[in-house]
Amino acid sequence: MKSTERYCSLIVAFFCFVPLWNYAQFSKKIKWANDGTAYYELTNKGIVLGSLPANKRTVLFDVEKLKQATNYPYASIQDFFLSANNQLILLYTNTRKVWRYNTRGDYWIYNIQDSSLFQLGKSLPGSSLMFAKISPNGTKAAYVSNNNLYVENLQRHTIEQLTFDGNRKLINGTFDYLYEEEFDCRDGFRWSPDSREIAYWQIDGRRGNDYLMINTTDSVYPKIIPVTYSVAGEKPALYKIGVADIATGQTKWMDIPQDTSLGNYVPRMEWWPGSDRLIIQQLNREQNESKLMVCNITNGETSAIYTEIDSAWIDIQSAWDGDYKMGGWDWLRHGKEFIWASEKDGWRHLYVISNDGRKEVRITNGNYDVLNIARIDEVSGYIYFMASPGNATQSYLYRSRLNGKGTAELLSPANERGTHVYNISSGAKYAEHTFSNYYTYYTKEWITLPNHKPLDSLHTMEKAIANANKSKSNITYFKIKNAENTEMDAFMVKPKNFDSTKKYPIVFFVYGGPAAQTVIDNFGSAYNWLYHSDMPEDGYLYISIDNEGTPAPKGRAWRKSIYGKLGQLDVEDQAFAAREILKWPFVDSNRVAIWGWSNGATLSLNLIFRYPDIYKTAIAISPITDFRLYDNIYTERVMGLPQYNLNGYIKGSPVMYAKNLKGNLLLIHGSGDDNVHYAHTEKLLNELIEHNKVFQFMEYPNRTHAINEGAGTTLQLSNLYTTYLKKYCQGGAK
Repeated sequence: MKSTERYCSLIVAFFCFVPLWNYAQFSKKIKWANDGTAYYELTNKGIVLGSLPANKRTVLFDVEKLKQATNYPYASIQDFFLSANNQLILLYTNTRKVWRYNTRGDYWIYNIQDSSLFQLGKSLPGSSLMFAKISPNGTKAAYVSNNNLYVENLQRHTIEQLTFDGNRKLINGTFDYLYEEEFDCRDGFRWSPDSREIAYWQIDGRRGNDYLMINTTDSVYPKIIPVTYSVAGEKPALYKIGVADIATGQTKWMDIPQDTSLGNYVPRMEWWPGSDRLIIQQLNREQNESKLMVCNITNGETSAIYTEIDSAWIDIQSAWDGDYKMGGWDWLRHGKEFIWASEKDGWRHLYVISNDGRKEVRITNGNYDVLNIARIDEVSGYIYFMASPGNATQSYLYRSRLNGKGTAELLSPANERGTHVYNISSGAKYAEHTFSNYYTYYTKEWITLPNHKPLDSLHTMEKAIANANKSKSNITYFKIKNAENTEMDAFMVKPKNFDSTKKYPIVFFVYGGPAAQTVIDNFGSAYNWLYHSDMPEDGYLYISIDNEGTPAPKGRAWRKSIYGKLGQLDVEDQAFAAREILKWPFVDSNRVAIWGWSNGATLSLNLIFRYPDIYKTAIAISPITDFRLYDNIYTERVMGLPQYNLNGYIKGSPVMYAKNLKGNLLLIHGSGDDNVHYAHTEKLLNELIEHNKVFQFMEYPNRTHAINEGAGTTLQLSNLYTTYLKKYCQGGAK
């Protein structure tokens, strides 16, 4: 494989495990100035200020200053944030991983006016600060360290501790593992608009059970690492929402009605414009009832203003729009209205809701899903959003009027078929536009809106697409039906020098669950990133199919069809499609392999155990083998509570079918997996051993769900995968 293709396929290793609409967040390295005519960009040189339309660029902060201040020659900036007046730059560096992401580190503040640079929380342990934020008035900064909240005066550099009871079970200002993993909740506090208070979550996991991780590699004697983790059927952690007064250090707790029997979740909380109220979103235990509530910070009284119920589950906004992973609320008319999304009419559409919840106006209309919100331009009366009415593997920019009148207007060029990503300025004057499809490499341009004209006429997207050679691509996108005659999207990569009169081995890549879409029309998404060679050159057909229940923009019925049937509906769809594909004359039905990671590994196991006549070889990496062992937030959302759907949990779990194994199985898991615990694989190992099944197994000591820690790990895993596939599903035409 060419180096550029290999690089892109490694990127897709990540992108393939997130919904298409979340792809946009990972391209946003720029932050717009308030007037929308300039932007700040993080580069390897530091922070660059660019002005449009000329796109003149100047270095605003040189990373060499940070290297000198830290006395570390390799210091780099992981991220940066600007104060409300764009005069202070908050620099994030020296980061460390917390669960999946590097969310703790060191923070420095650079003053643009006087060129001063100083470190926040200097007296606290290194790389311990989380989610530092400058107050709206620019005089203070707040952050979390070791599960407690702190405020620092930016003039005197004095630090005040606001909470003192934080520990691994009682968490202030951030979240436990499950809130982070399943709700994308990480940043757990918010400055008030007047900079006088901080609202924050407190997560209380003291009643929850610990999963004991065992680290056997870093010392002579094993170390026990407890992680609070509630499995399906167990109550969620308790929560509180508090408001800390900066002047007194005292916290006022909000009086939020809770279900004392089953429990609740609050995945979203923000300040109402002004400083006397909060708005929160509360979900019931089954996550099929959402209530928007208003909290009075003076007396703590809380009342519901807007309720929605779904027969399956309700996705919170960060699940479909990555811009909200660190919070945010879309207010209009200074807090008199806000934007909200709902699937109540069968499609994900946007609504304008009055602040008392009594009036709502749908502002996007039609048989399509809103993928994410790109920009709200209240002055001009438009909302810009991503959608793809005609092709669920692609993404385009549209805009609609905020009053709900008229039809959506397509802004992306109709002849640029593929995946578009936009970072739009305030006022929607300019945008950074990125495009790719399966045969066009990622290309970026600056454009004006709404006319979508490039600022640089010499280097346009149109020319980049014209220069891409579609005829040389061996990738095909197609549709295939399931047993209910519903069309499913799929891609196929054909071998080089393909000869339809010969027969080729086929490798299916699967995920299949409600958390990821694999069939996406962007560059590199159809390459097998784990195969340490060239699959087309080695003579393989490579196919992936998005079954019903995947988070494709095909409407609520498509996405929620898997409710209560994870491990059943997906299995049936994939097997039915595979049978149809095996009828193709150039497919060798004796050489059929399947592989996947996480839920894809679960699906791979279910398929080889239950359809041994179809699948001859499977590679399963970090699988859920028994849904009763997985966490309560995700599993109960998709499957319902096991108290009410125990049969569904059992029927969907591959461990129940292990006795049927006939083909070749390579099972892989990291013993330090804090997401899908190693216990899943050990339970499956016992079942396979009991039934005298022969298989191969690879444990990666102390590696997490990603299996990418430690020298040589990624290369060794790739080689293991490739060697096994070549041995048991030999490539080449016959």
